[in-house]
Amino acid sequence: MTKRLAAAFAVLLLLSGAAARAGDDGGHVEVTRERVLNQSAIPVYGYRIVRTYPHDTSAYTEGLVMQNGTFYEGTGLYGRSKLRQWEPETGKVLHETDLDPRDFGEGVTVLGNTIYQLTYLANQGFRYDRATFRRTGGFRYLSQGWGLTTDGTRLIMSNGSSAIAFLDPRTLAVRGQVYVTDNVGPVGFLNELEWANGKLYANVWQTDFIAIIAPSTGKITGWIDLTGLNPDPKTLVYPLVLNGIAYDARTGHLLVTGKCWPHVWEIELVPRT
Repeated sequence: MTKRLAAAFAVLLLLSGAAARAGDDGGHVEVTRERVLNQSAIPVYGYRIVRTYPHDTSAYTEGLVMQNGTFYEGTGLYGRSKLRQWEPETGKVLHETDLDPRDFGEGVTVLGNTIYQLTYLANQGFRYDRATFRRTGGFRYLSQGWGLTTDGTRLIMSNGSSAIAFLDPRTLAVRGQVYVTDNVGPVGFLNELEWANGKLYANVWQTDFIAIIAPSTGKITGWIDLTGLNPDPKTLVYPLVLNGIAYDARTGHLLVTGKCWPHVWEIELVPRT
């Protein structure tokens, strides 16, 4: 066993003994810094921190949304998965519900009066009433569940591959699909998703990069390099990686965090130097 795998297993045991995605692929990372930075045709952006908010370090972030000035967050790990709404300035939890210990929570999104939440391996998603957090139903899908967002009409889902599926929010039937590529080829491990101003943003799992995707074609039109955002890289090691993208329509800024990281950062994109 390599030192990296040993460290990963140690962290997983510390978290709750949950089996995580590390064991599925031996820690393979498809997107490297060299691959991203050597593609001169696709712009790479840096970031400027505009504001910092507190974040619960027990929250293994799988989905993050901002609506009307509050965060909706879905967290993972077996026995610790939750759906919650909380205040950015204080971290105060306004609503919260626990998932069944057998479910590993994944991406969340809000559309109208409904919150949607995926689970990882159970092929099962849930609907909740936005006002009360009461579960109002469930839905099934054939793939793994990773990221979830909405363009205001459709649900948009990732499953850990390069595929992005567009779902009918009423029936959850797949109404379209694109495959995400850069100038090298397919880009997999697409995780947390966010829709903003006609663009799709996706965390690439185990990397410091967010892909900016044209939703009609799947082509990557830009990268965001969040290197240096991790506030404690000696402690916040794999699997406590960057994950979580929200959009604040009031400011036009993205908000980003990581699994069990202590902050959510509001960022402005800047040219990368």
